[in-house]
Amino acid sequence: MAIYVTSDLHGLKLEDLQRLLKKVNFKESDWLFILGDVIDRQNDGGVEILKWLLCEPNVQLILGNHEAMLLSCEFLFDEITEQSISDMSVERLDLVDNYLKNGGEVTFKALRELLKNDPETLQDIFDYLKEAPLYETVSVGGRDFLLCHSGLDNFDPEKRLSEYEPDDFIWAWPNIEDRYFDDVITVFGHTPTGAYDHTMKGKILKTDTWIDIDVGVPYGEAPALLRLDDLKEFYLD
Repeated sequence: MAIYVTSDLHGLKLEDLQRLLKKVNFKESDWLFILGDVIDRQNDGGVEILKWLLCEPNVQLILGNHEAMLLSCEFLFDEITEQSISDMSVERLDLVDNYLKNGGEVTFKALRELLKNDPETLQDIFDYLKEAPLYETVSVGGRDFLLCHSGLDNFDPEKRLSEYEPDDFIWAWPNIEDRYFDDVITVFGHTPTGAYDHTMKGKILKTDTWIDIDVGVPYGEAPALLRLDDLKEFYLD
């Protein structure tokens, strides 16, 4: 059994993700964590990957900020009635505007099509996203890992994970000099590695307390897998 992580696929074609998994000979006994932001920005907005996730018992999505934004706009898929129109507050309009400005248009379009052709699967997707965890902890290869989408806002090594707010796991923007736990490696995405150093564009970035695996897929970079067992990196050719 091997444990892999990837992140911020942002509308990657399902066939490309499957080619990457085939490259590492991903098996039923292996495990894959996707650290958020499957959706938005390109192609079908990640809807095919979301449908695939519903059927994969050894793949777990951890909630990202883009999934959280989509969930905040779930009302867009309700039946349009006089009541729903009257409930369309300024706050709700702001949520929609923010989501669409952050690349949600392609996902919204694909999900509206799914609503028309397969509403049960659409509901399954929303149910799946609502149950997606904010973080996971795993131990493998003699190391302990914390897996989340963005790192940790308001970090305090004495604070329990249960004491953090949900936004702390999905909206953090760590600085390169920030340190997390000394005895646990924190693995996250959200911040493209090229934002720290242009020479790291398209590459996984490792420090002594954390690893950033957002390699910039929606900006033309090849998706990557990190195998936690030995910290080996794999990239789609």
